[in-house]
Amino acid sequence: MSFHSTAAQLATLAESEAHESLNPFLTGGSALGILLLLLWITTRFNRDR
Repeated sequence: MSFHSTAAQLATLAESEAHESLNPFLTGGSALGILLLLLWITTRFNRDR
């Protein structure tokens, strides 16, 4: 497969509406919640200071 055909296939995939079921607010909120949880865990275990 050449670079051009691979790029064309990826561009077609990116433009398709294959993931309509994913809610961007739910995905972003979940990612934010997980990151805040990891931050809280990290600060709880860092008792050096």
